[in-house]
Amino acid sequence: MRYLPLTEEDRRAMLGVIGAKSVDDLFGDIPASLRLKAPLDLPKGMGEIEIERELAALAAKNMAAGSVPSFLGAGAYRHHVPAAVDYLVQRGEFLTSYTPYQPEIAQGTLQVLFEFQTQVALITDMEVANASMYDGATAAAEAVMMANRVTRRQKALLAADLHPHYRAVIETYGRFNGFATRVPRDIEALAASIDNTISCVVVQNPGFFGDVRDYAALAEACHKAGALFVVAVAEVVSLGLIKPPGAMGADIVVAEGQSLGNALEYGGPYLGLFATREKFMRQMPGRLTGQTVDADGLRGFVLTLSAREQHIRREKATSNICTNSGLCALAFSIHLALLGELGFTRLAELNHAKAVQLAERLEKLPGIGLMTPSFFNEFTLRLPRPAAPIVDTLAARGILAGVPVSRLLPERTNDLLVTATELTTDADMEALEAALRGALT
Repeated sequence: MRYLPLTEEDRRAMLGVIGAKSVDDLFGDIPASLRLKAPLDLPKGMGEIEIERELAALAAKNMAAGSVPSFLGAGAYRHHVPAAVDYLVQRGEFLTSYTPYQPEIAQGTLQVLFEFQTQVALITDMEVANASMYDGATAAAEAVMMANRVTRRQKALLAADLHPHYRAVIETYGRFNGFATRVPRDIEALAASIDNTISCVVVQNPGFFGDVRDYAALAEACHKAGALFVVAVAEVVSLGLIKPPGAMGADIVVAEGQSLGNALEYGGPYLGLFATREKFMRQMPGRLTGQTVDADGLRGFVLTLSAREQHIRREKATSNICTNSGLCALAFSIHLALLGELGFTRLAELNHAKAVQLAERLEKLPGIGLMTPSFFNEFTLRLPRPAAPIVDTLAARGILAGVPVSRLLPERTNDLLVTATELTTDADMEALEAALRGALT
């Protein structure tokens, strides 16, 4: 009994200790009408070899983004991850580490997190960053919660081009934490809605549709009203090229860090980045690694300002996030260190150049309009017909043409989000151009 090691004698002994006559007694609080009258009709168990074959057959039904021309994006991006990243994160001292509560035996993990925080602060142009969040969407929700604490207000404005997933997570947090959200129709309406009841304004740059903007004026309007300005970044590689949020006046920056060091992996695990101004540091959620000296005056690292749910009373905690995406953060940090500052900029330049090249080819097709004249590596096309059936047709031909916007915003039926990265080849572009031309004629 490899997976069910208890014998009947073991079970009887355990039931005797807790005073139950049978296993059924353990379910006494569940009404009899809700209990199964017979076992579920499930297939019999299989051996390890048979299971491996079954799983392989199921996996073969998927179309991996790396096996065909892929133009998927919308918050999860396919980039080249150097082999050294995977090799280093699988070292035992990294792979098995979890919670560094005992600094005297966790100096390696703590130093990695300290370096990670430094990198995040540098690329966002902020003063302090934490040791990562779960993902970009939950980081955005935590940013609103933090702004509420700082301003003692309970209303947030969300930009219309904030990623729908980020918006949904923020709204869910609001429903159960007592704060309200509103989504003005455009940037002009957003700016006009800022007053002294608003805790924060949340924008995304590049926006969900790909638009790149300078939000310095909007940040100033927030500050005049006593509100915080929050910038979300779904494609972190963009920070190698475009003006960083800190330089625009952001008070809090959140981002999805998946693009560096972490593959698509069917949507996770990913990691959220979170950075802020030093004056707000004590209200920041999550873990914060600090540098100190030991009794001998040697450099050391510790978790600091640990006003978290596991350390103090839940109602007093700045946040109830109880861990960080440590291994994903390590992969991010290794990848960024391998690139260096010049390499990071070069990577961003390659992404932008590929996207411009692709957009110029596709907007020449009959009936197609480019909806985002300013973009980084992702842009929106308006097709003459609904995008979803066209994407399905091209997928059947071995081309992942992009993300139909209607998957997330049903009213945008003809819009298609298309992404190009450093992995997009000329042959990929030719294949998409030809397939779209054929599908639209």
